[in-house]
Amino acid sequence: MKLNTIKPADGAKTERVRVGRGIGSGIGKTAGRGHKGQRARKGGRGKIGFEGGQMPIQRRLPKRGFNSAIGKLTAEVRLSDLEKMSATEIDLAVLKAEGVVQSQILQAKLIKSGSLTRKITIKGVGVTKGAREAIVAAGGNVAE
Repeated sequence: MKLNTIKPADGAKTERVRVGRGIGSGIGKTAGRGHKGQRARKGGRGKIGFEGGQMPIQRRLPKRGFNSAIGKLTAEVRLSDLEKMSATEIDLAVLKAEGVVQSQILQAKLIKSGSLTRKITIKGVGVTKGAREAIVAAGGNVAE
């Protein structure tokens, strides 16, 4: 076999049929669309999801999921992130200054992920129960 002798199998490639070109072509007059009706018309398919007036499936099925409105403005901060920081008194402004959270964040919450070995003070930042215990165990405190 040579590359210049390769060709598609018989019947694999067919020429485009020109419809509506007279009675002698076999596909004249209605051009294979039948008589009348929505699909016989130009552009006659309706919009995607339209089921002929029946309530469409995307409206019959219940909604799922939830997109939090404040989720984009709230940040989770790990204890391991605090371990890398140089400051001992930590609030939202310090977290933004150190680059731990983005500038558009309006509130933050500490979660117990990683470990904390140094004494720190937390002000104005939410703290989970496990993170609070880890901060206190390291000698720090959480101001309400």
